Amino acid sequence: MNKLFMVIIGLLALSGCGSNNSGNHLMNQQQANVDKQAALTVGFPNITNFAEKREYKLIYELRDHMFPTITYMKGYHGHLHKMCDSIGYGIPYSTQYSSPERTRWIGGTGGRWKTLPQADPNGLFSPPESAATWILCYDKSTKQVEPVYAEPDIVVSQFPLDNVAKKDAAAQVIHLTKQQIVQAVMSMNRPVN
Repeated sequence: MNKLFMVIIGLLALSGCGSNNSGNHLMNQQQANVDKQAALTVGFPNITNFAEKREYKLIYELRDHMFPTITYMKGYHGHLHKMCDSIGYGIPYSTQYSSPERTRWIGGTGGRWKTLPQADPNGLFSPPESAATWILCYDKSTKQVEPVYAEPDIVVSQFPLDNVAKKDAAAQVIHLTKQQIVQAVMSMNRPVN
């Protein structure tokens, strides 16, 4: 332990010889040394099953399909109220189709790269955060899927949630067939009147 302490002190002394002697620089180097010592002492977790990574992979794969779902709004007291029969899991409003940033070289020789905001394909700049969600709701009367913008907290499920179905008369579930889903999604490409 004394050797390690001496090595750390020596590294800190050498770090002071450089051109950047700011307090932040020294603190960053000290923190890096502590992090390295912690990694050497404790080691890396012995993960062998990768269960959480497998679970997340499955979630990504399931999200890649247009499943019929049911979207609920969360009320003031935490009660869920059926909003609509839906397709997919909803997309946060702040999700961007393209990268929100681009880099550009500024200043010619001796210049630097600068990160600049980049517009979405529609020419607008999406906010970095938003509490809203886009939901593809199934309209029973037109048998078409329509995008709905929702700001309240929502819960999206592939099955009826019991506490809602018992309390909410409007929570009667429509089980869409794969053909109905395909027809509803294809109808989204219709011209706007």
